[in-house]
Amino acid sequence: MIKTCPCCTIQGSVRSTVLLELMSKHTAVELELKLEDVAKGDEMKRLILASGSPRRKQLLTQVSLSFDISVSTVDESIDNHLTPEEAVQSLALRKANDVASRFADAVVLGADTIVSVDGSMLGKPRDAQEAKAMLRCLSGRQHTVYTGVALVSAEQTSHFYAETEVRFWDLTEDDLDGYISSGEPFDKAAGYGIQGLGATLVKEIQGDYYTVVGLPLSRTVRALRNFGITTRSVTENN
Repeated sequence: MIKTCPCCTIQGSVRSTVLLELMSKHTAVELELKLEDVAKGDEMKRLILASGSPRRKQLLTQVSLSFDISVSTVDESIDNHLTPEEAVQSLALRKANDVASRFADAVVLGADTIVSVDGSMLGKPRDAQEAKAMLRCLSGRQHTVYTGVALVSAEQTSHFYAETEVRFWDLTEDDLDGYISSGEPFDKAAGYGIQGLGATLVKEIQGDYYTVVGLPLSRTVRALRNFGITTRSVTENN
């Protein structure tokens, strides 16, 4: 029978303990590094809104999206040879591409809204006279609001549009003059904002309310997921 030296046994135990500690520390460091790599890989891209519209800013904030703003400087004139569906997507894409050229590492969101009535497309009025003419044209009638959305990153581009039917009440001259004097019409397609005093002009809508405000919100949020961007609430729940 072979006898083991007590000293050797003690020394062996000490060596084993030290080795296990070193292995544990090494494993912990490796795990920490791996977790850091995963975190970097899962980090969302920066989202930039290519618009100075306070309504679109408010809507993105409403759904807990983290984003920056860089206003596009492109010409926003409407090409009357295009259909309304084509025009809003073209303008949205033009805005997004303009800003994306300055932020290669980001996802850029561009959007544009126009109103169509009797085959004519109405953008933003240039003055009170044009605003009044637009609103008088919409009085007592149904029109269509189109909003185009474009998403651009270095890897991919996506665009779509949404439309909503809106009907106005019959508007009196006092209605028109009172609304125009509020100053609300001048930065909005067709000269009215449904989210403000313009709501008093609207009799009914058929379709998505947020499309009229300026951004089809739920569809935009879903489209952003394809670019790896989610709302903060979704991120926190995962």
